[in-house]
Amino acid sequence: MERKDRKRKERREGGEREKKEEEVPKTFREGMASRDENMKQTSRVLRISQLDALELNKALEQLVWSQFTQCFHGFKPGLLARFEPEVKAFLWLFLWRFTIYSKNATVGQSVLNIQYNNDFSPNLRYQPPSKNQKLWYAVCTIGGKWLEERCYDLFRNRHIASFRKAKQCVNLVVGLLKLGRLINFLIFLQRGKFATLTERLLGIRSVFCRPQNVREVGFEYMNRELLWHGFAEFLIFLLPLVNIQKLKGKLSSWCIPLTGAPSSDSTLATSGRQCSLCGEWPTMPHTIGCEHVFCYYCVKSSFLFDVSFACPKCGTEVHSLQPLKSGIEMTEVNAL
Repeated sequence: MERKDRKRKERREGGEREKKEEEVPKTFREGMASRDENMKQTSRVLRISQLDALELNKALEQLVWSQFTQCFHGFKPGLLARFEPEVKAFLWLFLWRFTIYSKNATVGQSVLNIQYNNDFSPNLRYQPPSKNQKLWYAVCTIGGKWLEERCYDLFRNRHIASFRKAKQCVNLVVGLLKLGRLINFLIFLQRGKFATLTERLLGIRSVFCRPQNVREVGFEYMNRELLWHGFAEFLIFLLPLVNIQKLKGKLSSWCIPLTGAPSSDSTLATSGRQCSLCGEWPTMPHTIGCEHVFCYYCVKSSFLFDVSFACPKCGTEVHSLQPLKSGIEMTEVNAL
């Protein structure tokens, strides 16, 4: 009996172990499946990131072309105008060779940690674009730009009937392509895949090179910028309401003690060596009722700008704008 009981216990323990061993792979598979789903969700590139990559590519092309044209700055003007489409195609082909062909990503995508993936591949893992896809990408992008520019130069000054028909056909094709780009862009805004028509036709999709971590955004810098922006807007609103010139005159009148009213014309002569506003020798010297002398244009423009204009030296308001006497002016010149 004891032996039978032992055998029953061993059988029960063996069955429990088998159940546990079966449960462990199930939980492991479920964890791996959830992890794969998370990876698929995190590997999806945002629409704004794809559009930013396109803008970076355009900025790079403009920068490369401007740097290249500066090399021919000292040569004859218009030297590159005749072969400009071919030169541009050569430069873009050079960039394509060391970006998409070798690294499966443009310069803008490399900056944003994005690269192209072969969407036609049945494999769920990352699959780089095939060689044919890369070559067709160069044909559609570089060759298309070159053909468009060269056809424009070819049909620009041609007025033959045959060229007119060809020009109409080319314009029709260009219009259809622009319509296709518009439709593709609307679909891209809805689904978030294939930012350009070339990517959709070739089946290459933007994915992240490495899984993206959760971003921790700090709002301290943003709060500081908002604070300074609000303070700057307040100053822009307040400064036009403040009469800076009058405030400056008040401060100067408080800092410099008043010397009293002029007693004779000699005081005018001693203080008439420079304009109280610009500090230079007074041109067409005038007075406003105090002992200080001003250029006519300085005091007139200040008075037109501010009706309550006052002397910045003593704070005397403008009573009457009077020219300085010629005799005093000549005695001042002789004294110097």
